Amino acid sequence: MRKRQWTSMWITLLAVVLVLSACGGKSTGTDSNSASSESGSGTSASTTLTIAAATDIESFDPHNNNNTSSEAVLVNVFDYLIKNDSEQKKVPGLATSWEQVNDTTWRFKLREGVTFHNGDPFTSADVKYTLERVAKDSTLKQNSYFKNIVEVKPVDEYTVDIITDGPDPLLLNRLSKMGAGILPAKYIEDKGFDQFLKQPVGTGPYQFSKWTKDDRVELVKNENYFDGEPKWNEVVFRVIPEASTRVSELLAGGVDIAASIPSTDIARIEGEADKKIVKAPIQRVLQLIFRQTEGSVTADPKVREAIDLAIDKQGIVDSIAGGAGIVTRTSVTPGNFGADPSLYKTSLYDQEKAKQLLQEAGYAEGEAEMTISVSSQYKEPAEVVAAMLEQVGFKINLDVLEPSAFSERYSSKSFKEIFMIGIGNSLFDASNNYNRYMLEEAKGESDYNNPEVEKLLQSALVNMDPASREKEYQQVQQILAEDRPAVYLYQMEGVYGTDSRVNFQPRSDEMFYADEITSAQ
Repeated sequence: MRKRQWTSMWITLLAVVLVLSACGGKSTGTDSNSASSESGSGTSASTTLTIAAATDIESFDPHNNNNTSSEAVLVNVFDYLIKNDSEQKKVPGLATSWEQVNDTTWRFKLREGVTFHNGDPFTSADVKYTLERVAKDSTLKQNSYFKNIVEVKPVDEYTVDIITDGPDPLLLNRLSKMGAGILPAKYIEDKGFDQFLKQPVGTGPYQFSKWTKDDRVELVKNENYFDGEPKWNEVVFRVIPEASTRVSELLAGGVDIAASIPSTDIARIEGEADKKIVKAPIQRVLQLIFRQTEGSVTADPKVREAIDLAIDKQGIVDSIAGGAGIVTRTSVTPGNFGADPSLYKTSLYDQEKAKQLLQEAGYAEGEAEMTISVSSQYKEPAEVVAAMLEQVGFKINLDVLEPSAFSERYSSKSFKEIFMIGIGNSLFDASNNYNRYMLEEAKGESDYNNPEVEKLLQSALVNMDPASREKEYQQVQQILAEDRPAVYLYQMEGVYGTDSRVNFQPRSDEMFYADEITSAQ
């Protein structure tokens, strides 16, 4: 029989501390000109929408960002050839239609009459510049998604052929994600890319106004948007790393929507007549990724298994996440191509076996010392995981970083034994979860190396038969469940606090399409 008495007591104590901290007084914030306060929230409809998130964008280069927080903002500035609607179905964007010409060529008909924010016309030349840039520059963070594109060939001003170096079952998925944000070729050629980063230009419904790093991004409506007049005069994305401050700003009227609401603050928000909580399952899976470099403690499979068995995932979901999560042994959750249902809604928890495995690996109590690095937004679950691991004999150094510092460490692949991260899936395909374990991508991060996994992943990348491709990814998941290059904790649920003056339905991809958010007044 499993004994969770210690786990429950520890989590309960932490929850009490969090509640007391959250109730420590309302911050009025620094945004005296915020959207809601400008309009006098509740008295008249504002034309400004203000959204608070935990992390900032990396830059206004859609090819050199690699986090969901960046894309959630940039989708309002840069259009894709193809869009995902709220149900994740492919719909026309800057392309009005598309067809597969042969195994390696797709033809796209482009929308006519579209202009960039600076007035330049959108043509096939912009598609060629954009996609060949991200495909050929290996220093760009989105390059790995697009490097199989060998050429973009304009057929005429509003028709392009995209040619890949082999069959690509994911090309349409790639063209509807951040790295495919269309850039203005002539503007960049005339002004240079440095000037573009200072004054970015896209074709989207909102255009750049101001970016104060680690504070806010300000956008204004594009009066000439091809798909009709945007709903808001201004959209402001505020960067508020501390969850308690985001909640206080929401309650004080400083923001209209606050992301990543802690479970301890839900009742507090719901207790306000003009505020509410909205939830939705998201693609993000909270996980621990292990370094398997020779000499690392976590290079030993028995150590990785001991870590897995030491963690009471359901206990974390119930107490720290407030029930907003589903335990899992895979990061390919339902709704993603290639999901393996047998590994979903399952977990392993056996502290006694975890202790035994650690001893078999040759470590006495406290000898297996490891560092877990984590962004401050996941501090609470990381603290619980660390305590659970110490309970079975590990010695844990918890390295809590501000989101920007964590992002830098992530990009440089310089974590020690373990890092905790919530990873989404903008491709809605298993490849987006597991390509990081291919030899080329794993190098320097996890250094994971399994020839069988490599063979399956390489095959799936070019397999145009959905049925056999799905089986390949399911086989990979079964192998990874035993190898444990990562331990998957739970699929997360997006929890947002909103002001009653806006209607907001969260998307599973976590995007903030401003024109999908409407005024309720």
